[in-house]
Amino acid sequence: MGEPQLVALLGPVRAGNAFEETVERLLQAIKLGVVAPGQKLPPERELAAQLGISRVTLREAIRALQESGYLDVRRGRYGGAFVVYQPPRPRHGDLRRAVAEMGAGELADALTFRMAVECGAAQVLATTELTDDQRALLRRRLADVNDAAPGDYRRMDTAFHLAIAELTGSSLLAAAAADARLRVTDLLNAIPVLGPNIDHAAAQHVAMVDAILSGDPEAARRAVVEHLEATASLLRAFLA
Repeated sequence: MGEPQLVALLGPVRAGNAFEETVERLLQAIKLGVVAPGQKLPPERELAAQLGISRVTLREAIRALQESGYLDVRRGRYGGAFVVYQPPRPRHGDLRRAVAEMGAGELADALTFRMAVECGAAQVLATTELTDDQRALLRRRLADVNDAAPGDYRRMDTAFHLAIAELTGSSLLAAAAADARLRVTDLLNAIPVLGPNIDHAAAQHVAMVDAILSGDPEAARRAVVEHLEATASLLRAFLA
């Protein structure tokens, strides 16, 4: 599967609305960039087992996402369901429209939710005894986002933030982090990738990882607060 955050996003669906929830789960993974444009979803047998659904239900969900322009299904030896969705380039007015669709109250709620979830995840991870492989994974996610080209930055940033929650070992916390990120994804995609902001974010990312790996939960919390408050300030600046 490659990306660890797929575990949280593509866990077993609830009975009753299997088709609708499968579409929702797959769409989350696509919109968050967990499965990158050009990459394919895990094999059908593996994905159906992971979601706890029949392969018929999975095929129906994939067909719906193909018809909606998110996936391209190719047959043959090298076939599969390939992601073709690309986040739109930021345009003037996109952010205002996204906020208007959410409503001011829902935006404030989403930012509060994200702050609580990501602070909690960083604090928990800072108190967790990590293996060498887990520590290496976190450092790799840090390098991926801080070295990312502008066009790939948001996806790598998402992978970094979700990895912190995923590494806690709590599937509920990882799913909450993915949900919190998804609620602000359209807003973040509506903001241009700005050099000075990326430089500041890189330093904040380093502070988060340093605090986590040194086992300092309070420093980890402070680093997350500083980082997410900077994101909120940037949103307010573009809305002013």
